[in-house]
Amino acid sequence: MAFDETYRTSGNLAARLDAELRHAHPRTVLEAAHETFGDKLALVSSFGAESAVLLDIVAKVDPAIPVLFLDTGMLFGQTLDYRRSLTRRLGLTDVRDLRPAYNDLATGDPNAKLWQSDTDGCCHIRKVLPLDRALSGFEAWITGRKRFHGGDRLSLPVVEQTPTHVKFNPLANWTRADLDAYMAEHDLPAHPLVEQGFPSIGCWPCTQPADDGSDVRAGRWAGQDKSECGIHLARAPGAVDNVGGDI
Repeated sequence: MAFDETYRTSGNLAARLDAELRHAHPRTVLEAAHETFGDKLALVSSFGAESAVLLDIVAKVDPAIPVLFLDTGMLFGQTLDYRRSLTRRLGLTDVRDLRPAYNDLATGDPNAKLWQSDTDGCCHIRKVLPLDRALSGFEAWITGRKRFHGGDRLSLPVVEQTPTHVKFNPLANWTRADLDAYMAEHDLPAHPLVEQGFPSIGCWPCTQPADDGSDVRAGRWAGQDKSECGIHLARAPGAVDNVGGDI
């Protein structure tokens, strides 16, 4: 699938790609994304409970595609170990660890306790701002979101336009059974916390095991009216500079 420069930079690119790829296999989606954006494309991965599938497909398309990993400073040790071992196993050659800026922590969360009173603010400093800065050098990025996660993701398109980037959601159509089948077929290792009852894994203060049969993200920010960390909320260009901004 080839795209000329006019097509790649047109305002309707995301809509046209979504129409073309909405029923495509995830690898086809990633191949189209890579062919369209080249070195201006990155994958954002948490190296969490479901991350191995998308990382494996990306590695098969091109192991040099940049992988942006948000190391918030509050991740489980098992996640950091998994990031290292899975990177080696899949042969990924450009995994970048994104950490919160010292000045942001010093002014906004000097005691590393902001999560106790303002989870949105904590996510903003430790996830949203580092990712916005890193993505400033790219035109498009890949996410691992799926519709079966529920909530705002129920109507998730395969390709979408944000104020600043084109976003690809190659696994939007896949179910839990699809993910499990791919993991088994390709003998991919699970995140070590999955067998301990964690269906979705983020930072340790805001993640807990979930009951079998509950929503896959039930263990994230349990008891709060919050289901997203903020990196998938649309923000206007320049929001990266608004440290105190509302996400």
